[in-house]
Amino acid sequence: MTTVQPVQPVLRAHAEDQYAEELALLAKDDDRTRPPGWKLSPWAVTAYILGDGDRITPKYIGPRRIVEVAVATLATDRALLLLGVPGTAKTWLSEHLAAAISGDSTLLVQGTAGTAEEAIRYGWNYARLLAEGPSREALVPSPVMRAMAEGRIARVEELTRMPSDVQDALITVLSEKTLPVPELNEEVQAARGFNIIATANDRDRGVNDLSSALRRRFNTVVLPVPATPEEEVDIVSRRVEQLGRSLELPETLTGLEEIRRVVTVFRELRTGVTEDGRTKVKSPSGTLSTAEAISVITNGIALAAHFGDGVLRPSDVAAGIVGAVVQDPVSDRVVWREYLETVVRERQDWRDFYRACRDAG
Repeated sequence: MTTVQPVQPVLRAHAEDQYAEELALLAKDDDRTRPPGWKLSPWAVTAYILGDGDRITPKYIGPRRIVEVAVATLATDRALLLLGVPGTAKTWLSEHLAAAISGDSTLLVQGTAGTAEEAIRYGWNYARLLAEGPSREALVPSPVMRAMAEGRIARVEELTRMPSDVQDALITVLSEKTLPVPELNEEVQAARGFNIIATANDRDRGVNDLSSALRRRFNTVVLPVPATPEEEVDIVSRRVEQLGRSLELPETLTGLEEIRRVVTVFRELRTGVTEDGRTKVKSPSGTLSTAEAISVITNGIALAAHFGDGVLRPSDVAAGIVGAVVQDPVSDRVVWREYLETVVRERQDWRDFYRACRDAG
């Protein structure tokens, strides 16, 4: 007799599943014009991304105009390229845009140095191909081909990581809105609602730069780093709270003081100057992004909950900070020690933080 195992909850639900209630709520009240194939109007998509201060939680914290330009781009025949340094929520924003527009954020191509052209176009079930020859049944559609056929949004992550010839497979898709299948003497034409959101790290310039022909097919939106410490603290606090709930971490007293310290350290090392502008500091080789600050705090909460007294303290975040800063064991360690001794040590209210970081280092 077979025992049916209970279905385990997923570690991370897709955006359209995690925020299904909010999307349904917006769709119910959305009486504005919707582009063909869209689940929501551009206005409602923007409200979903930025929140409404009441029933809809913000998914992205940043300039409203950036989101409006991104949404408006996807309502045209131009594809969208989200460009920015690591940790500026490019992937996060692309997922939520796809979820709000198509109701499906899973049509994803992950760009790497080894990404093949089949990931953009299509592949074959070689067993059936050898047995039957080229046929519809033997063809394996890519996420882009599926998005075209179904009128949905396809996502291409780390576009500039992909080889140039693979990138250029997108040119016909974006310009002609069709994907030829010469083996079958057929083509797949894009249904209304189809578009592409690509992301790229602007630190990867020179890896596989986009050709001018491909770049013209995209409207580029640059995502900035948080403009102020307060804005970054707000982002980190919100995401840490969300991650804590999804990971079901035990309740922990997470004081804003430790979050502010982590954000301050990362911003000062990132910009090369202290907050008051009086002291220049050396920058390490890493990016020290907002995403890394979120990771440091989340890891600290896990330490405090499972191995501490349930209160987030400097000792819980110190090891994470050192690990994030010291990527190069030689040069970065010198940068970190100098910052610790010349900046952190001199702050009277940071004495416990200084000792924790010194011990962790």
